[in-house]
Amino acid sequence: MKRKQETVKLEAIKAVYAERRTDIRRRLAEFENIWKRGTDADLWEEMVFCFFTGGCSAKMGLRSINAVRPLLECGTQTELAAALTGVHRYPNARSRYVVASRDFLSRHCNMNLRDKLRSFDCRFERRDWLVKEKGIKGLGYKEASHFLRNIGFSGYAILDKHVLRCLAELGIIDEPKPPNTRSKYLKVEEKLKSLSIAANIDFDELDLVLWSMKTGEILK
Repeated sequence: MKRKQETVKLEAIKAVYAERRTDIRRRLAEFENIWKRGTDADLWEEMVFCFFTGGCSAKMGLRSINAVRPLLECGTQTELAAALTGVHRYPNARSRYVVASRDFLSRHCNMNLRDKLRSFDCRFERRDWLVKEKGIKGLGYKEASHFLRNIGFSGYAILDKHVLRCLAELGIIDEPKPPNTRSKYLKVEEKLKSLSIAANIDFDELDLVLWSMKTGEILK
């Protein structure tokens, strides 16, 4: 029987952070290293991983990316769907996201994701482009933030169900309902930044602290 999770409190957050700080910083350094040393193919893989986590778990995303890695560059929708069958909850929809986004990015920037993301002077515009560009399928504000964090950008809140539950239990938001508009997302993001200041924990580190408190793990 699964043990019931305790309600999150500020002192508990600080205690967990002190215990897991080294592992959390190591994980963030791994993300930063992708931007420093990774190829455009590595950035594309991280984007596809975030297609797979939308509405699903990080573990399902990891299993799915492992299943399709050989197909990321030129696999067809049929091949991708077949590889995802039995691995992902939505093999057909997610395979269509991959192919449609790959086709668009090939036309738009020749898959030069690094140069494209670097071209934005404003961090908000960078994320807005990922969400609002119709050629890119499967990235809402949570997934776009997740992608940017996973390739080494800082300052983006990943407001998934675990983080939202923590904020609700702390009384910072009324309910752990995912923000469904840009303005709502930014408001909750600012509240998370305020918690970061109150807890004296780096903003990007805090995200992983809260996530690990609900899952018991530090993944991606």
